[in-house]
This record gives sequence, structure tokens and C-alpha cells, in this order.
Amino acid sequence: MPVQRDPVVGLILRSAIAVHRSLGPGLFESIYRDCLAQELVDERLTIHRELVLPVVYKGIRRERCYRLVLVVDNPV
Repeated sequence: MPVQRDPVVGLILRSAIAVHRSLGPGLFESIYRDCLAQELVDERLTIHRELVLPVVYKGIRRERCYRLVLVVDNPV
């Protein structure tokens, strides 16, 4: 049985490949991240950058434990 993929995942992968093909290897991660974000916006996807994901440990909420660099179309 073939694997079904979310079409948003396909757009993300194609966008990431397009950025890498255009820029090539060796640049800072921040450059690739910014260009990928622009590609995704151009594809009309909703993106959120630098979201903080809190962690609760022993009843204490830790606000800055994780930072999600790029969240695309809420479910991904």
C-alpha cells in the first residue's frame, strides 16, 4: 500500500530543495531559514517563526525550554 503524504509536506520539501539549489552549500543556517520562510510564504503557506514551547516540570512551567524555529501551516 503506497504511503500517503500531506501535500503541505511536499511543498515544504520542494521549497527547501529550491533554496538549496539556488544558494548552494556553506552559508549560515539563518540565511537558509530566511529564504525558506520566503519560499513558503510565496507558496501561500502560513508560517510562524521562533515560537517558544514551554515545558512543565514538577509543576513548574519553564517558558524558554524549546524554541521552534519555523512552524508551517499549524499541523506540520
